[in-house]
Amino acid sequence: MRRMKPLNAASPLDLIHGRAASAGAGLDERSRDIFRLIVDTYLDSGEPVGSRNLSKLLASQLSPASIRNVMSDLEALGLIYAPHVSAGRLPTELGLRFFVDAFLEVGDVPERERAEIEEKIRDMGERRPVNALLTEASQLLSGLSRGAGIVIAAKSDPRLKHIEFVRLDARRALVVLVDESGEVENRVLELPAGIAASQLVEAANFLNAHVVGRTLAEARSRVDALREETARALDALSRQLVDQGLAVWSGEGSDEPSRLIVRGRANLLENVSEAADLDRLRHLFDDLESKSSIVELIDLAEAGNGVRIFIGSENKLFSLSGSSLVIAPYSDADQRVVGAVGVIGPTRLNYRRIVPVVDYTARLVSRLLAGTARRP
Repeated sequence: MRRMKPLNAASPLDLIHGRAASAGAGLDERSRDIFRLIVDTYLDSGEPVGSRNLSKLLASQLSPASIRNVMSDLEALGLIYAPHVSAGRLPTELGLRFFVDAFLEVGDVPERERAEIEEKIRDMGERRPVNALLTEASQLLSGLSRGAGIVIAAKSDPRLKHIEFVRLDARRALVVLVDESGEVENRVLELPAGIAASQLVEAANFLNAHVVGRTLAEARSRVDALREETARALDALSRQLVDQGLAVWSGEGSDEPSRLIVRGRANLLENVSEAADLDRLRHLFDDLESKSSIVELIDLAEAGNGVRIFIGSENKLFSLSGSSLVIAPYSDADQRVVGAVGVIGPTRLNYRRIVPVVDYTARLVSRLLAGTARRP
């Protein structure tokens, strides 16, 4: 087992890590043992634990009265709290952060799970497009964690292979774009008034003749350079259609800078009975539906080295739901971070088990995107 070291946090989180370390700095061995037991019990069962049960679980012989005194000190430090009067204690978000930074030990991925991850993702990566690989990674993380597996994939700039316009009705057409890896993207665009079927064909022929084999940025530069030739080769409506076809694919004006793949949301509904828990889940599902700031998850993952853990309000994207996020970046062949994989769920995630699984999956996806077959 290896200790989970505090990760290099982004600036807004520095204070949180510092507060957690400060709160736990003065704890003696007895206080640390009781605190760890409270957190371990919470992560296993989600239930508060009282002094009488703690006295039975502790290796050392301490009376319930002595344990209550320690719990009172831990509560004063902001590490634990009582959810109800006369109830046992649960860790606060600050307490969970202190536990993760100071006590969490993670091991390697068990050989059986390692083989399962490799088999499913490698097989998918060899046979299917990148989107299918990422979807499989999300599904796999969900199954292994019993949380929701997420994958964030940044928009890439592949080289174009084929472009086609398909009329849907008088004012709309479907733009079909195929890149050199075989990925297909379909977008619907509004047609200029009076566009004819022959102009759709003409525009597609023009793009296929001049921009195939180029990235989107290169294609747009090429069209700009050909504007004078375009004026002679195409009429005004066709030129507008060419420009619109490229603009639609580039996502200009879109609030979806990245793709979010989520699998296993039903897992989050397991063992949920209280209205407060259901309300938090509703906030989480609303957050997951919002695409405008999802790209920030990649920034969160990229800001640190390896796996990053965000607990509750530490992650502003999911702060209202009080959810925890375990996330790791993956890279392309040029070692550029192009996305992230992870697990989101309640704060009582099994961090010991999930952290190495997320780390291993991210490194395997990076290897496959780089075109290698070596084990991470």
